[in-house]
Amino acid sequence: MRRRVMAGNWKMYKTIAATSAFIEGLKARVASVDHCEVVVAPPFTALRAAAEAARGSKIRIAAQDLHWDREGAHTGDVSAGMLAEAGATHVIIGHSERRRDHGETDEVVNRKLRAALTGGLTPIVCVGETLAEREAGATRQVLDRQFERGFAGLTSSEFSHIIIAYEPVWAIGTGRTATPEMAAESHRYLRELGRRGFGETEAEGLRILYGGSVKPDNIGGLMSENEIDGALVGGASLDVESFAAIVNYPRARSAG
Repeated sequence: MRRRVMAGNWKMYKTIAATSAFIEGLKARVASVDHCEVVVAPPFTALRAAAEAARGSKIRIAAQDLHWDREGAHTGDVSAGMLAEAGATHVIIGHSERRRDHGETDEVVNRKLRAALTGGLTPIVCVGETLAEREAGATRQVLDRQFERGFAGLTSSEFSHIIIAYEPVWAIGTGRTATPEMAAESHRYLRELGRRGFGETEAEGLRILYGGSVKPDNIGGLMSENEIDGALVGGASLDVESFAAIVNYPRARSAG
């Protein structure tokens, strides 16, 4: 049984003080959660504060990016070891905004993924198609390419430590959300790629999150699909009540 993951990606939002206050507020709201893992990804400057505030709770802390080298002359970059020292246990890799704004390729994703694994971090690797690619019927070709190049050279053991986030780029920050059925179709295909590349056991254990305008009012429908193992939440994770509602979706559904 795959344990679901609810991860909040804050992007370039929240100060250290705001981060500490958020985590303190979230702790009480997820204290009884046992159906999923809870992960929060603050900006680099607030990683230590987030980890300290989350100590002793069920909340895990993720970084939003890393460099593939252990150290070096890379102005503005941060290594896996630095992230772990600050208290991170997870790291987001290959988010569409990194690919778009910083020109990250599938090969760069692969290098960062290897660095994360070597550094003991759990990678949350993002894949997904643009609107033009979906409308051209190229979703599977895009996922083929991102999977083949992004996970090139990994062993089955290494692959078993990875989380994938399927984020259709056309649904990020747009208010448009893939229907649960559309998302599940891509998740199912990604699992098949995992089966082909790394084996049945690894594919069945692979957790695939959905990312793309996830909100409290659509999380229940998304999680009704067996292929969807959680969510990578953007804007809705910035408000503690909103994110807590997403994390606690089974309780809200049973109450309704």
